[in-house]
Amino acid sequence: MVPILKKKKIEDSNLEVYTPDFPSEVGKQNYENWSKILKCYVNANILNENTIIFAQSIAPIFICKFLVENEIKVKRLVFVCGFNNYLGIDKDYDAVNESMYFDNLAKVKNYCDDTVCFYSDNDPYVKYDAEKEFADTITDNQILISGGGHLNAESGYIKFTELLKYI
Repeated sequence: MVPILKKKKIEDSNLEVYTPDFPSEVGKQNYENWSKILKCYVNANILNENTIIFAQSIAPIFICKFLVENEIKVKRLVFVCGFNNYLGIDKDYDAVNESMYFDNLAKVKNYCDDTVCFYSDNDPYVKYDAEKEFADTITDNQILISGGGHLNAESGYIKFTELLKYI
């Protein structure tokens, strides 16, 4: 879910790595379609109490909603630039964000004991206040990266080695 965390480097550590291919096309990127894919991982017992999930941007709120609605406990959540209920960007983004919106975000604490949130003070897509509110709701373990943008390749994050500490 965080492509800048090199899958090969993690696999070289003899860990199993899965990177679900969620639809990103307009009209197909929504909670229902993403849930169908993640349920396959649940049914195969890949998503379980030993799983560490890395997710960025819209994926953290999707993961929170999915875990709570399906009552699935995981080992650790590592979120990058997460947000909830963030509307008013444009009709395409709002349609995706609205399907992911989750009223009971704090409940995710019941499904994971260890959560860390990375976010930036100058994200061009998500306001600082939205990222900070998301992080404040689910964890005290927060890392602000000043000037980090959306913490993606476009913002210069070709390598994000800090994430490796959470494997």
